[in-house]
Amino acid sequence: MANNNGNGKSLESWIWDAACSIRGAKDAPKYKDFILPLIFTKRLCDVFDDEVNRIAGEVGSRLKAFQLVKADHKLVRFFLPLLPDDPEQPVWSVIRKLSDKIGEGVTTTMRAIAKENPLLQGIIDRVDFNATTHGQRDLDDDRLSNLIEAISTKRLGLDDVEADIIGKSYEYLIRKFAEGGGQSAGEFYTPPEVGTIMSRVLQPEPGMEIYDPTCGSGGLLVKCEFAMEEITKGKQRSVAPLKLFGQEFTPETWAMANMNMIIHDMEGQIEIGDTFKNPKFRNRQGKLRTFDCVVANPMWNQDWFIEADYDNDELDRFPAGAGFPGKSSADWGWVQHIHASLNATGRAAVVLDTGAASRGSGNAGTNKEKSVRQWFVDHDLIEAVLYLPENLFYNTTAPGIVLFLNKAKAKERERRVLLVNASQIYAKGDPKNFIPDEGIQHIAETLTGWKEEEKLSRIVEHAELKKNDYNISPSRYIHTSDAETYRPIAEIVEELNAIELEARETDEALRSILKQLGVGG
Repeated sequence: MANNNGNGKSLESWIWDAACSIRGAKDAPKYKDFILPLIFTKRLCDVFDDEVNRIAGEVGSRLKAFQLVKADHKLVRFFLPLLPDDPEQPVWSVIRKLSDKIGEGVTTTMRAIAKENPLLQGIIDRVDFNATTHGQRDLDDDRLSNLIEAISTKRLGLDDVEADIIGKSYEYLIRKFAEGGGQSAGEFYTPPEVGTIMSRVLQPEPGMEIYDPTCGSGGLLVKCEFAMEEITKGKQRSVAPLKLFGQEFTPETWAMANMNMIIHDMEGQIEIGDTFKNPKFRNRQGKLRTFDCVVANPMWNQDWFIEADYDNDELDRFPAGAGFPGKSSADWGWVQHIHASLNATGRAAVVLDTGAASRGSGNAGTNKEKSVRQWFVDHDLIEAVLYLPENLFYNTTAPGIVLFLNKAKAKERERRVLLVNASQIYAKGDPKNFIPDEGIQHIAETLTGWKEEEKLSRIVEHAELKKNDYNISPSRYIHTSDAETYRPIAEIVEELNAIELEARETDEALRSILKQLGVGG
């Protein structure tokens, strides 16, 4: 995103300058909560200026244009109730010239803009720039003034920057704070190249409905729109946009996702709340709404959902034979929710912890997680599994996998799964690895074309998966080196932990039964 304008700085260095202007004022995770709404407002102001200038070209002056827009808000996409003292000055100057009680002034301005634009309510007016903690301002006026000045150095109008500025700003800040080892290092950030592979494999078509149950700032949904536009290049005006739906648990991130949809001018509906316990997208009968495609990167190995959360579900998300995958990881619980959210021909791409592909396989006895995995294999819902390179994600060095589901597999793909071991397709980065463009293309083409390639991909029959106790990890079937290959240590440790946990749970259950029978202490 090396887009330059204004003072010639790249978008990255411009955003980082803005972040540094308040460094120390807040913990790293909170920076974005101040910076991004201001960047979003700057974009709104500059686009509003562009629209006022267009109207002024027709009516003779900016003052007349302001008067017309005030009388008829429909002339612009978002009406901003901001009029500079000099109509020739940019609208942003109203914020930039605040000199007294700046925090109060910015908050009041944001709320006035939201009041005029219902679509922005709860999104742009969430942050109190005047907030205090124990009588101390969270962001004092001096630092806020520095932040406004830093943001003022770049124009964000229609012709100045690409529409993806909020998404890229968000991704960039999350990445920078993760690099710095701040508290946000644990916050989930899907590497852009992983999202690109997912969207290219799903190949969303015009007008499709796409859903992300754990949408974060909406990055994966936006990637799907980009993939569709890429496929229909040159026909954009004649194709219907995707209809994007997402749910996000964290209020600040929910607001970011909405900003992302708005700034891209995409058709989106982002709901707030806990998708696992209360999915917001329902049909008229109160059942789960279904979609053409689902993309997701749920938090890995969530351990706060208990068996009762699965048993008490009234939406038929957790079928008999699958259901509760054990308390230590909700990965396959999310996969079940995603499967239930697909229509009869629906397809999905979901990022999971590497261990989700193999935990429990090869153990003596039963394993809940393996049982759910077996249910998905036996019902022929898994089309492909992609094993990613190590050290792509910011909160772990673990590789991760992408699981591809298809409820209507082509006849020639039935009872078979394409496994792709892309562990060697990466370039060294600082501090994280990344998949270069040619690697993204190679992986996506392998998955869409169902191509077999030595040391990269194999089509595996269900009989072989069954023989390997439903281990679906590509690293189990495709060895990438010439020497004798050992399974990744992280994968083995994951399995040992799962075995230990299951043994503990069995011991506790047995002790409880013996106690009820009056045997033992």
